[in-house]
Amino acid sequence: MVAPVTADKGFNGMETDFTPFQSLAGGVLIGLAATLLMLFLGRIMGATGILAGLIAPVSRRDFVWRAAVMAGMVTGPAVVWGVTGAMPAVQVPASLPMLIIGGFIVGVGVTFGSGCTSGHGVCGMARLSPRSIAATLSFMATTTVTVYIIRHVLGA
Repeated sequence: MVAPVTADKGFNGMETDFTPFQSLAGGVLIGLAATLLMLFLGRIMGATGILAGLIAPVSRRDFVWRAAVMAGMVTGPAVVWGVTGAMPAVQVPASLPMLIIGGFIVGVGVTFGSGCTSGHGVCGMARLSPRSIAATLSFMATTTVTVYIIRHVLGA
C-alpha cells in the first residue's frame, strides 16, 4: 500500500490524506465500470438512478444488473481487505441526525438536478452533455463553498 504524500488536519481534527495513486486507481476502475455498463447494457452508471431502479425495477433483467452493480459497491471494502489484509479506515465525523439531514438534502438535490455526481460527473461529462457539465460545475462550486465555510469560517 502506498503511503499518503501529505496530511492535513481538517474537519473535527480528522486527518485527510493525499493519496494520488489510490485515487487514480479508483478513478480508473470507476471509469472502466461506467464504460463497460454503457457498452454492454447501454445504461448510465448513476448510483442514485441505479438504486432507485433497484427499489422499483421494470423487469427481472433490470433488477439483476442493478443488484449486481449495488453488490459491487457494497462489497468493495471486502475486496480491499482481501487484497491488502486490512479494512479501509473510515471516519465519519458527523452524528446520525446530521447524516440523515445530509442524506435528505442530497436526495432533494438529486431530484432537482436529475441525477447524482456519478451520473453527471462521470458519465454525463464523458458524453459532453451540457446539462451534466452545468450540474458538475454546480456540485464543485457548492462543495468548495461548503468546505471553505465549515473549515475557515466556522472553524470546524
